[in-house]
Amino acid sequence: MLQQVPLSFLRIFEAAGRTGSFRAASAELNLTPSAVSHAIRKLEQALGIPLFDRETRNVRLSYEGEALMRHVGRAFEELRRGMEVVSTRGPMLLRLHSAPSFAAQWLTPRLAAFLKQHPGVDVRLAAGTDYTRFTSDEFDADIVYGAPRTEGLIVVPLGEETITPLCAPDLAATIGTPEDLYHHVLIQTDSKQIQWADWFSANGLSGPSPNGSRFDRSFLAIAAAAEGLGVALESTRLAERELASGRLVMPLEGRSNAVRYVGHNLVFPRYVRQRRPLRAFTEWLVAELEIKSPIPLVGT
Repeated sequence: MLQQVPLSFLRIFEAAGRTGSFRAASAELNLTPSAVSHAIRKLEQALGIPLFDRETRNVRLSYEGEALMRHVGRAFEELRRGMEVVSTRGPMLLRLHSAPSFAAQWLTPRLAAFLKQHPGVDVRLAAGTDYTRFTSDEFDADIVYGAPRTEGLIVVPLGEETITPLCAPDLAATIGTPEDLYHHVLIQTDSKQIQWADWFSANGLSGPSPNGSRFDRSFLAIAAAAEGLGVALESTRLAERELASGRLVMPLEGRSNAVRYVGHNLVFPRYVRQRRPLRAFTEWLVAELEIKSPIPLVGT
């Protein structure tokens, strides 16, 4: 059956189904409306079913047409992605996924600097908590929080982060020792690997019962602390803009033990490691974070 249907007919069907108009499809594909209508009729004859319900001015997909459209639409989207991957013409595309707080607090404010250094690169950035599995070739790389959950990836650890209490300056004036935190609202970040109990333990103290607002993302906890809602236990890397502006301070800096750990990793499949946009981004990221170790090129 497929051998009897020219690919051009399917392309015309996809455009007509997506736009809901033979005229719009003809304009998009630089064809005449009659050529589009003729191709659709030939496709319907080959399949033996009507693909569109035709009205005086409009057309809409039939039940069978909608079923076919779901498959044909995905197929042409995959073709488009494949051509983007291998094409060397035009802007080089970097398709990047990232943990939300890293994307919002650290990466996005620096993207202008990266793009200025690499004017031929376009960046498509998505943020989410789901780890990219790279099975659909939707992304080139992922900046994940914690250890990657998929084997066989190249992993670039993004250096140590410092986890310490952060609060607004007015609140910091009342905090002189770790024990003083027992008398303050402690903001919780549910998704964070390092919790208040870990920080109190590192300072030889038992952690108090949760007594503050709870957030599921670091960027929300940082914003809450900057508004004076309590003390957050967060990464100084993620909060560096708030620290630089003075909206947040470290009330126990030099008077307590911070917790340090590798919180984020850049991961990507081995087969994409030589793509120029990804290579440029990886080298820039490592330099920006002042990571001393070389970029690994072996999977884990």
